[in-house]
Amino acid sequence: MSSRPPRIEGDPPNPVSFRTENYRAGTVFPKKSQPWGELNYAITGVCEFDIEGMRYLSPPHYAIWLPPQTMHGAAIQHDLRYATVYVERALCAELPDKPSTLSISPLLKAILADFAARDVTVPETAADLRLAQVLVDQIRLAPRCESYLPLSGDPLLGPLLSALQADPGNRHSLAEWARRMGTTERTLSRRCQDDLGLSFNEWRQRLKLVSALSMIEAGEPVHRIATQLGYSNASAFIAMFRRLTGTSPTQMR
Repeated sequence: MSSRPPRIEGDPPNPVSFRTENYRAGTVFPKKSQPWGELNYAITGVCEFDIEGMRYLSPPHYAIWLPPQTMHGAAIQHDLRYATVYVERALCAELPDKPSTLSISPLLKAILADFAARDVTVPETAADLRLAQVLVDQIRLAPRCESYLPLSGDPLLGPLLSALQADPGNRHSLAEWARRMGTTERTLSRRCQDDLGLSFNEWRQRLKLVSALSMIEAGEPVHRIATQLGYSNASAFIAMFRRLTGTSPTQMR
């Protein structure tokens, strides 16, 4: 039986520690930085981060990696179940050196689920320490990008992206949005590429996927998800989902 107390928020990892918590809509985490690395993973729901002035979304199946001393805050719009991994600085040398969105493996998720089921916050046994090392290796190997769904503070683009986040099923074309906003399609298209590094249509596809992942995790039927995301039928939605994930919504569930 361990004599070590469970990890308390703010305690340094030694060498790795874990938290899995349920958070209510409206929860806000003030900005802070810490001398260790941090992996944040939404089991269900989506969390929005402000990381060094940049906005990141953290949906299921994608994790946010924060290197040591990264200033960050977060806000939760809907109920959320969330896992966090804290990694001491010495183990971060071979991990990403800037904030990144990681596509996490089934193995990493399984280790986190196992630790949560057994209420392991600080691994102590030889077996759990080996699992923690495998988890760190999985962070190192995970495919990464700066942000899966980048957001923008641009005075034209920002309100457009916010409107689409509020209604992912909106089917207005970029030309229609430009007319509504008193600008040109070319201007909006250029700002998408310059600010997001994506075309408008590619960004909107990613938004639909992020939204779909949350609804799948919540147990919504596929036909209802398709309708809410603006698809005329479930087959079109399934085709999009398979193209972006390599699997079907049913298999993902």
